Amino acid sequence: MGDKSQNKGGNEAETLQGVFVGNFHHLLDPKRRLTIPSQWREQVGRPEQVFVLPGIELPCLSVFPAREMARRLERIRSLPIGDGKGRNFMRTLASRSELLPWDAQGRIRVKDELLDYAGLKSDVVLVGAFECFELWSPEKWKLQQESSDTSTSLGEAAQYVGF
Repeated sequence: MGDKSQNKGGNEAETLQGVFVGNFHHLLDPKRRLTIPSQWREQVGRPEQVFVLPGIELPCLSVFPAREMARRLERIRSLPIGDGKGRNFMRTLASRSELLPWDAQGRIRVKDELLDYAGLKSDVVLVGAFECFELWSPEKWKLQQESSDTSTSLGEAAQYVGF
């Protein structure tokens, strides 16, 4: 008989959809649009749009596929209406974020407020973070890598997240 193993979560392509790895260096065009790499547009899937949020405690932008953002929103929808701290977080994050489709060339136009928050002028480093990807200025990305290298070993970080 053939292989009896089964992927109960669907086929491998479905299981790996939405996994962003590697990094890319791109430039904002004269209209300040950013091209999302074609490999990552495939990973976003449908709907062909992304949520762009300011980095939480990091000077970058986090970019989530709509379906990943929907999964995260399910967790916070159960917050009681009286949870002021949680509601304030949601309100603040939502007011600073945006939902963007890409054009026929795979470009998005992130609002200036977010580009300024992350210090994105012309060069952008797109960094895979598995369930999302991040947009960094080259200078801030270099500093982030240097601080990560000295503050925590990769082994310690892997233990922390249970990898």
